[in-house]
Amino acid sequence: MKQIYLVRHGDIGLGHEKRYIGVTDLALSEAGREQAHFLKEYLSSISFERSYCSPLMRSRETADIITTVQPISPIVQSYLKEVNMGDWEGKLFTDIRNEYPLEYKQRGEDIANYRPPCGESFSDCYQRVIPPFESMILSNTKNILVVGHAGINRVILCYALGLPLNHLFKLKQSYGCLNILLYDKKRFQLKTYFENPVHDQDKKVEEL
Repeated sequence: MKQIYLVRHGDIGLGHEKRYIGVTDLALSEAGREQAHFLKEYLSSISFERSYCSPLMRSRETADIITTVQPISPIVQSYLKEVNMGDWEGKLFTDIRNEYPLEYKQRGEDIANYRPPCGESFSDCYQRVIPPFESMILSNTKNILVVGHAGINRVILCYALGLPLNHLFKLKQSYGCLNILLYDKKRFQLKTYFENPVHDQDKKVEEL
């Protein structure tokens, strides 16, 4: 049975600001590096055969820290890059709502298919992510670490759980969270969802 350890990168220091951060390349904050170190300890009993991350710094840094106790190095995969928010990149939610009320409303009504100007929809993201993800899960590797982003992880979870994309924001993905998917005979099981190792510092994940 294959196990996919799907992690969201650590905190990037925005505090309580709600901004559209997609392909904007931000590094981990101090809190984010701390979260990555907790994940490293939490997952230290797992022997990963492969580790994949996106080209964005926050994903690469998180994967680099987690795998310092592993005999492997993360492999950068461009398909794991976060959804591109186009002209909305870096802008506050409130500013977009005030400046582009119609577009903001359209996105809320069709979260799967609305595409910000010069950006991607989540349906676009699904088409980019899922074919190479399927190839990855059909490989011979047993334990795989994937360090993604909130949007990417939600798309993968929707695919694995058979959920429509318009439900993706029902799936929580906070900084540094962990999901574990089991895959066998063309079927997924969700072993762990939205676990936060920072709150379980005295525990370790044990291999099946």
